[in-house]
Amino acid sequence: MSTAFVYDPIYLEHNLPDHPENARRLERILALLEESNMRSRLVHLQPRPASMEELERVHSRELITLIQRTAENGGGYLEPDTYVTPRSFEAAVMAAGGVIRAVEAVLSGEVNNGFALVRPPGHHAKPDRAMGFCLFNNVAIAAHAALAGGKVTRIFIADFDVHHGNGTQEVFAGDPRVFYFSVHQFPHYPGTGYWNETGYGEGVGTVLNVPLLAGTGDAGYAAIFDELVWPLAERFKPDLILVSAGYDAHWQDPLAQMHLSLAGYARLAQELVRMSRKLCGGRTVWTLEGGYNLDTLACGVLNSFYALVGEDCHLDPFGPSPYPEPSVDGLIARLKKIHGLN
Repeated sequence: MSTAFVYDPIYLEHNLPDHPENARRLERILALLEESNMRSRLVHLQPRPASMEELERVHSRELITLIQRTAENGGGYLEPDTYVTPRSFEAAVMAAGGVIRAVEAVLSGEVNNGFALVRPPGHHAKPDRAMGFCLFNNVAIAAHAALAGGKVTRIFIADFDVHHGNGTQEVFAGDPRVFYFSVHQFPHYPGTGYWNETGYGEGVGTVLNVPLLAGTGDAGYAAIFDELVWPLAERFKPDLILVSAGYDAHWQDPLAQMHLSLAGYARLAQELVRMSRKLCGGRTVWTLEGGYNLDTLACGVLNSFYALVGEDCHLDPFGPSPYPEPSVDGLIARLKKIHGLN
């Protein structure tokens, strides 16, 4: 099985050292891939910039121009938590294009699967608004590019970042060609992703939101995948699985209060890879979202690569959360009823 990674040094140029979403995140990931000898096992794909046409399938011309002009004028803040530096526009265009490049490689058979190690992240970016550390919605842009290319007609997007991907949901909630699943801490930023948000119009039933109480960990996430994600993905029958991979639900992450362990994250990765093999010939592309403890982030990404290359192992130097977790049984029962799984 050939697994690709997408990377370009431009991703390090979008950087504000004192901000949680800074270049050290990607530097730590790359260092661990080298130390573990994983990088030598991967196919490096050089990204390309997303075209204006590809960006505009998701974002307004006004937003694109705002980000570009802010970068050209030396940078600044678009939102209280979302910054632009002089090379951020170039990095963001290349981040979106990097995920597209990975999808193109998988759909053409150049590689079996891949992980786009891109920055800035994307899943909060809305059609007309950059927010939540995100400038362009990388996974949404890549999904639209895949659909426009004609090689796929149905895409399943799995988002296990600790924050709800409000931007991705807004793009696809009315689109029956894309199923969007998000498991996230609730209430938490950005305050969306309630259990009864299931899509609208022709897209009714193609959104699964699993809003979890703080403290949910390995057992809860495993049950959600077994009892909700698997049956809904099997019913949807995707041609491609895209993953918004955020590692900020780990119990040591500083920006959230969830209790996943690295072993728990590894199980999610194994399940998503197994799902892709069963449902769509192994075609899956992952893109980096959040994760702000540098060590757990790097280990989480490495474990995801183990799953993608077909190796049943993981690294977990931090062990399980020492805290009890709340039950998810009631939420699962409610969601089963809403989505017709009873």
